[in-house]
Amino acid sequence: MYTRFGFGEIVENLGINNSSEVPTSPIIKTVRVVDIILDETTPLFNVTYGEWDSIGTIFYQELNQPSPTDSHINSDGLSILPFSRPFYSNIKQYPLINEIVLLVNSVNVGSREIVNSDSSGPYYYYISSINIWGNNQHQNALPQELYSDNLPASQQKNYEQASLGSTSKVTPNNESNVSLGKTFIERSNIHPLKPFEGDIIYEGRWGNSIRLGSTVKDTSNTWSTTGSNGDPITIIRNGQGERSPEGYINIVEEINNDDSSVYFTSTQKIPLEASSIEYNSYTTNSPTSPNQYAGKQIILNSGRLVFNTTVDHILFSSKKSINLNAVEGINIDTNGNTIISSNQIFLGSKDATESVLLGNSTVSLLRTLLIQLADLTNSLTTQVGVPLGAPLAPTNITAGLTTATINNVINQLEGLKSQTTFTE
Repeated sequence: MYTRFGFGEIVENLGINNSSEVPTSPIIKTVRVVDIILDETTPLFNVTYGEWDSIGTIFYQELNQPSPTDSHINSDGLSILPFSRPFYSNIKQYPLINEIVLLVNSVNVGSREIVNSDSSGPYYYYISSINIWGNNQHQNALPQELYSDNLPASQQKNYEQASLGSTSKVTPNNESNVSLGKTFIERSNIHPLKPFEGDIIYEGRWGNSIRLGSTVKDTSNTWSTTGSNGDPITIIRNGQGERSPEGYINIVEEINNDDSSVYFTSTQKIPLEASSIEYNSYTTNSPTSPNQYAGKQIILNSGRLVFNTTVDHILFSSKKSINLNAVEGINIDTNGNTIISSNQIFLGSKDATESVLLGNSTVSLLRTLLIQLADLTNSLTTQVGVPLGAPLAPTNITAGLTTATINNVINQLEGLKSQTTFTE
């Protein structure tokens, strides 16, 4: 299938002087993918096709040609089929086997010595897979069997409807069973995202997506209950979670159901069901619950979050407080020091009133007192009254010193109490 297209000749600054090397009649051609080079294990990953430069190269056939019954690779390690390289160098969107792509006839400045078996001259680059199935980002294969009687009647009907513009409604019991590659297994429950006015949406094949959207009032999304139409929001989602089996139905992101999400908001309120929202440690100005806060914020939500650095610090900075809220516990493990610098520290409760004692000073004072008491008791155990009724002079002296020490300790007891750390 060929279509004339009005591309201008792009030959300036390409260093091509031989006019025979420039396509004079740019053409777009529609073909079916038969094979693709994705890594070094692919048989066609060789010097002829460019080795590492060949990643993404497809081998194709015309739509109405029969699929090769045997390997399309000959004894020389070359394909009998024509090949095409990706049109874009910075966007990797490689097709599946049996998907339909557009080929653009253009210049080839780097590998003109490679023989393209598609006639003798044109060099083609392919552009993305064609949306054969309509609103289906998961797979858009259109196998050669469409032109035969090898498909079951139900699938034949699906393909015929798709070719006429109908949306595919593949259900779990009606998957295509078409070869899509070595590892790609079709999943009939992968839903496309529902678009809203002004959205730009990028979707992977497995329920992963990026939505560059906005607040759109009076719609079925979950983020437009606050703010005004046009307030920006960006949603990155990986995994659609448990949804209905009808993969052809459009859905919107669900932060509490999707596997992993990052939300960048401006004025929106996101209905996040946080695992724990016990803010009992606050006396005033406790945080707004995550599902009630409306404003600019970044929300990360997943089964587990890991923050790791290999060179420098992890820094948390907040205009207000930093809240650590957990259902089972909060643990701090380190091989180094744990330092808390604060005007006041309350342990056990925000209402704690019992001051923590200074350990070194308390031990020092108690040691002094106990030494004096020990001297007193030792002295008392050795005293004998001679003559009978005579004063025990050594005991008197020791007792006097002990009394002075005890009074000194009593005077310092208040100073042992911490003025910043309290417990109950």
